[in-house]
Amino acid sequence: MNIIEQMLSKYNIETETDMINALKEIFQEITLLGLYRGGFFRKAAFYGGTSLRILYGLDRFSEDLDFSLLEKNSSFDIEPYFQYVIDEFAVLGIKVSLSKKLKKTSNIASAFLKNDTSIHTLDIKTEGLEKFMGNIHSGKRIKIKIEVDTNPPLKFQTEAKTLLMPISFNVISMTLPNLYAGKMHAVLCRNWKTRVKGRDWYDFEWYVKRNAKLNLEHLQERMYESGHLERNMRLDKELFIQKMNHRINVLDIEKAIQELRPFVKNMSGLDFWTKDYFRLLTSKVLFC
Repeated sequence: MNIIEQMLSKYNIETETDMINALKEIFQEITLLGLYRGGFFRKAAFYGGTSLRILYGLDRFSEDLDFSLLEKNSSFDIEPYFQYVIDEFAVLGIKVSLSKKLKKTSNIASAFLKNDTSIHTLDIKTEGLEKFMGNIHSGKRIKIKIEVDTNPPLKFQTEAKTLLMPISFNVISMTLPNLYAGKMHAVLCRNWKTRVKGRDWYDFEWYVKRNAKLNLEHLQERMYESGHLERNMRLDKELFIQKMNHRINVLDIEKAIQELRPFVKNMSGLDFWTKDYFRLLTSKVLFC
C-alpha cells in the first residue's frame, strides 16, 4: 500500500464528491509537508477552516490553505517555498504547478481579502491516479488556493501541531481561541452581497458545542484592521453579542444551508438551524 492509498484509507468514500474531497485534503497535507520542509512555518502560521479541519477535527471539508505571517512583512514572498511543494508531489508521481493570482479588489468589505494578501493557486494534475479515482476521468485537475496575509492583525498565539502523514512533521498553527476569533470575524464582517457562507455558521456552531474560548482581543484587532470597528471602541462581551444578533437578524438560513451542502456528508443536524438557535449559541459563547 503506497502513501496515497494509506491516506485514502481513513475516508469513507461512496461518491465522486467524496473522492474529490478526500484527494483535495490529502493534497493539502502534502502541500503543508512541502512548506514545512522549506522552513515556511518559521515565519508563518496556519489558520482558517482547513487548519480547523486538518489539525483540530472539524467534521466538514474545506477548500483553501490560509496562512498569516507571524510578523508584518509587506515584502514577503512565498514563491521560493514552492519548489519544496512541487518536489513532495513529484516523489509521489503527481505533477503540480503553481500560479499567482492577481487581486481584482482591495476592498475587504466586498471581497474579504486585503490588498496585502498574497494569493496563489496550486493546480494538481491527477494522471497516474486512475486506480484510486474510479469513475472520475483521468486528467481531472484539483485546485487549491493558497493565501498568505503579509500584514496580519496581531495579538494572537500559536502552537505546534503534529501530522503523521505523509510523514510525521510539525505545522505551526494559531491556537483554537485565535482560530475562533478569525472565524467570528468572518461571521460578523464577511459581505458576499446576496450570497451567504454557511460554512462560517457551521464552524461557529462547532466552536460553541466544544466549549472553545474566543480570543476577543484578537477579534477586536481584526475588526480594527478591516474597518469594522472604530479604534476608539472596545469590543467587549456585550458589544459582541449585539453585533452577532444584528448579523443573525439578516441571516438567510436556507441560503446558508445550500452553500454548505458540498462540504458536509450528514446534513440532518442542520434541521435545527433557526435564528433563535443561533441566538442561543451566541449566548453560550465563552471568552478567554
